[in-house]
Amino acid sequence: MSIHLMVVAAYLPEDVVTQSQKLALMKICDSADDETRLSKPGLRRLRAWVGVTEKRCMTIVTELVAKGLIERVETGKAGRRAVYRVFPLGIPPIPSNDDLDARFKAADEAPKNPRKARTGVARSVPSKPAMTHEDIDARALAAGEGVKETGFHGWNPDEGEGRVPPMEPSGFHGGNPEGSTGGTPSFPSSSSVLPFPPPPDAGNADEPTGCTKHPVPASNCRACGTNPRAVRAARERERADAEHQAQQDWLRAYQEDLARARQVAQERPEEVEAARLLARQMARQGRETARAAVAPPRKNS
Repeated sequence: MSIHLMVVAAYLPEDVVTQSQKLALMKICDSADDETRLSKPGLRRLRAWVGVTEKRCMTIVTELVAKGLIERVETGKAGRRAVYRVFPLGIPPIPSNDDLDARFKAADEAPKNPRKARTGVARSVPSKPAMTHEDIDARALAAGEGVKETGFHGWNPDEGEGRVPPMEPSGFHGGNPEGSTGGTPSFPSSSSVLPFPPPPDAGNADEPTGCTKHPVPASNCRACGTNPRAVRAARERERADAEHQAQQDWLRAYQEDLARARQVAQERPEEVEAARLLARQMARQGRETARAAVAPPRKNS
């Protein structure tokens, strides 16, 4: 760890290294030896110090090599860090306070964008910003832009100076056609006898064609449930209720049969035991018959 080399790298001016390059150089100097100036920072630590990606970190190291601030002694491999020598051309001196003041003064006086700087041109003091429209008119009058007086004019132009021509546009017709009443045109009436056109599926036999629960019959009524969507929903509910009722009836019948069987078992246990023995005997006979059918026939000696 070399504090002297890291301080030298920290004081390098911005026209020599960028911020990312300075951070990378400071990390390399932090891991360098004071006598040999050899450093093994490691790519992981160097990347974390600068805060960039791995590819960008290697690019920054190459830029520092190109500027002569470091040089590669050994390239890095899997399991082995790269070795760098810091300041191979000589260690720069640490600037004094006078040097820093002169550097900052020159940087403040320099243009922000040298390509757009106007050399040899004295910039005028910016004028006071305009507060009202009268200030703008006064500036235009002083510049000779033809403004007669400040403020708004107090009259309208004469009739002869109107902007709109007195004649009618040639694109409009000259009047109503013959036979017209001259009133506001109206759209043709609906071809349907109902107050509103019927729905597209009103012609189906299963769908309702209207609602007669009102003084004026309507094509359908959502409140009364006579529109096609409400009818389909009602049919779906009826089907679900019927299916649920069928399941409940089957479950009730099963529970009644089970209760009846339990009652018989409690009242006549000897018959239940006889039925159980008969079932075991029939199962045994079935297994023996199946085993005999599968077994190969015996040969007579």
